[in-house]
Amino acid sequence: MVKRLGVLGLAAFALAGCGANDSVNASATVRCPAKAAAGWQRLANRVHEPVFCPAWIPDPLDGVIGSRWNNIDEVGHDRSYLESWVWQETGPGAAGGEKHVNLRGYPGRVRVPKCVDADSKQRKLIPCFSDRGGTVRAGGLTATVYNVNQDADQWHVLYAWRYGGSLYTVSEHVAPPFGYRKVRQNLDRMLRNLVAVRPTQQ
Repeated sequence: MVKRLGVLGLAAFALAGCGANDSVNASATVRCPAKAAAGWQRLANRVHEPVFCPAWIPDPLDGVIGSRWNNIDEVGHDRSYLESWVWQETGPGAAGGEKHVNLRGYPGRVRVPKCVDADSKQRKLIPCFSDRGGTVRAGGLTATVYNVNQDADQWHVLYAWRYGGSLYTVSEHVAPPFGYRKVRQNLDRMLRNLVAVRPTQQ
């Protein structure tokens, strides 16, 4: 399901903020959940940059690295990371559906990365995120909305923002039980409840 990201390329975008192991918005009281905090701290230490812990994520997903729902926990040689949580319900008698959320970080880079175009026989590289849908401001961050995405974010709506000289994203799959409108509401809520966790080791 997951194809690896290729080289970096094009386009820069919006804002940042400040904060330690706290909500980006200094006036908020949001904290990384106790059950998730250790995993996100380890990730921050591993990539030597702040990472964003989700204080809220659609149930039953939990945002805990290493939990039963965490299907991808990956850090690349360039320190870029992908954390993914997925829930699926299939089979006779099941209503059916999927909940799938990705959080990514690209330490030291703010440009949109490039991915291999799955429809190109020449393995052409295209922006991993495209079809901008405006901006969203929440939790002290300003995110650009992308409606057409590649790689593990295919069929997802994706929010991307800059923080401290790095690029970060959160995305969610548009699939039952969630339509586009509900996914946007979920992403708004996740953006509002992201917690910047700084590395404690260099």
